Amino acid sequence: MAGEVLRPLVHRLMDRGAPARTTTSRPAPVPAETASTAPVAPMPPACAPDADPDPQPAAETAPTAPSRRLFVSRVMGGAVAAAAVGTVGYGTYGVLRGPAVKRVTVPLAKLPRSAHGFRIAVVSDIHLGPVLGRDFAQRVVDTVNSTQPDLIAVVGDLVDGSVHDLGSAAAPLSQLRARHGSYFVTGNHEYFSGADQWVEEVRRLDLRPLENARTELPAFDLAGVNDLAGESEGEGPDFAKALGDRDPARAVVLMAHQPVQIHEAVRHHVDLQLSGHTHGGQLWPGDFVAAAANPTVAGLDRYGDTQLYVTRGAGAWGPPTRVGAPSDITVVELASRRA
Repeated sequence: MAGEVLRPLVHRLMDRGAPARTTTSRPAPVPAETASTAPVAPMPPACAPDADPDPQPAAETAPTAPSRRLFVSRVMGGAVAAAAVGTVGYGTYGVLRGPAVKRVTVPLAKLPRSAHGFRIAVVSDIHLGPVLGRDFAQRVVDTVNSTQPDLIAVVGDLVDGSVHDLGSAAAPLSQLRARHGSYFVTGNHEYFSGADQWVEEVRRLDLRPLENARTELPAFDLAGVNDLAGESEGEGPDFAKALGDRDPARAVVLMAHQPVQIHEAVRHHVDLQLSGHTHGGQLWPGDFVAAAANPTVAGLDRYGDTQLYVTRGAGAWGPPTRVGAPSDITVVELASRRA
């Protein structure tokens, strides 16, 4: 009986001395699909003790960049415009002040020794008109006379208007002076301005027109043909008439306004052709047009046994300005290979 009384007491004491027994429940396993797609709560940003509580966003400084680009583009645009105006202004000044003198030596195999150094002043494309008038013609005449040429060759495009309107502007041409005279052939612009009347007018001014004709000078023959534009009026170039029945032992110099006439000149055994028409291109994009339409745009060239010289001309057509193609009067000095 005592054992029955003591047994519960002993068990109670043992329970008080033993550590407390805890029970834990394991969480239910999460399926793989659920675990991979479960959202993860973002971690709150760390807040540094010195951080500006209201920092300025970087985008607020961006508006200064477009303003800077706009300023630079305006400066560059202004510089380009100023350069263009300056270039055109200088080109216009170059035309109005008159052509410069250019000198070229051309050897001719058939030229006699006595004619070595013979000087031909080549003048083309004066284009007298509303802008380039009498004063300009006087400057051209004074420049030509200052070279003291032996002969003057005016190779077309003298005027852009009728004799009635421009006769007084052309009057200074009567002052041209050369030991063997002054000669004239038509250009395409004469046929826009009344070619027959201008031929008579230049004759009155003491220039001798060579209308598909030839004259014999002491040392060589000088020939001239009408411009191609005259074909529409039945007055086109006639090389056979100008060069037929001549002495082939004598050198011949041909006046022909357009450089493309060189091909007929080669067939007729011309020694030297003097031309204008191209203005040397005058200004962009005229240089590309001139190069496409003419075998030679400016300067001295050779086609077989025939040489071609193209002057850039004394004046200007259209806008009275030149860019990269200054006007000129060329003194062609003939050289004898026998000298």
